[in-house]
Amino acid sequence: MIYTCYEMIRDCRAGRAEGWRYFVSNYVPAIRKLLARYSHGGAADGEVLERVLAALRKPGSPLFQSLEPAPERWFVAELRQSVLGQLGSTAAEMEIELETVAAALEPLTLVEKQAAWLETMAYSSQETGVLLRMAPATVEKIREKAAELVRGKVDAWRRTLLAENGAALGRAAAAAAGAECLPAKTFLDVLDGRTTWRGREEMEQHVTRCWHCIDHFCRMAEVVELLRGAQPLDGPEAEPYYKLLGIEAEKRPAWKRLFGSGA
Repeated sequence: MIYTCYEMIRDCRAGRAEGWRYFVSNYVPAIRKLLARYSHGGAADGEVLERVLAALRKPGSPLFQSLEPAPERWFVAELRQSVLGQLGSTAAEMEIELETVAAALEPLTLVEKQAAWLETMAYSSQETGVLLRMAPATVEKIREKAAELVRGKVDAWRRTLLAENGAALGRAAAAAAGAECLPAKTFLDVLDGRTTWRGREEMEQHVTRCWHCIDHFCRMAEVVELLRGAQPLDGPEAEPYYKLLGIEAEKRPAWKRLFGSGA
């Protein structure tokens, strides 16, 4: 029988060990990838991961209260926000507000805005090229163009200004949702090639002028990449996380313990 993300969400919400074991196996690797990208690394990553797990384990955790279409990718997108919410941040030496970025980058197309925004999410030109399916050299040209547009709107500037303000800009964009903002499924349909030309045009009309949805679109592209080729966490490597969550490892049948799981 196939155990699904729907069932995991249901079982974690009910406090069942099987749900949390599935979570550890399939989604702790995603948390590790997110920490590698967005934190400063080192021993502190382990502490952040502990805080994330402790917050998720609390009864009524929002992450386990909804079942959206395409639940796994929706779930990982929400998990991403939970992880970033546990990361400490300090103000950039040169600060820039989302409104200033929006005004500066208004002349860009939607894909150009995405290429610029992914720089705030710590994605290199090479990595952004993979996410947006374009040449890294094209991404770099777009980012140079965006940097010059931003330069014309601020008193103090340097080339890394957007990247240095990434955490604050991400929080501001995530908080800027409006009544017309689109659900995750809309972006996933585009990424999966399921949207009609008319549907894509309608999506772009809104998203091009909405930095909440540009951020959301980029986050969903990130989620697709996070899940691609992900390897489950099993065996002894998973056991420390079981302990943190207060659950026991699954007991294998005696014949499997005797002959090994491949028997």
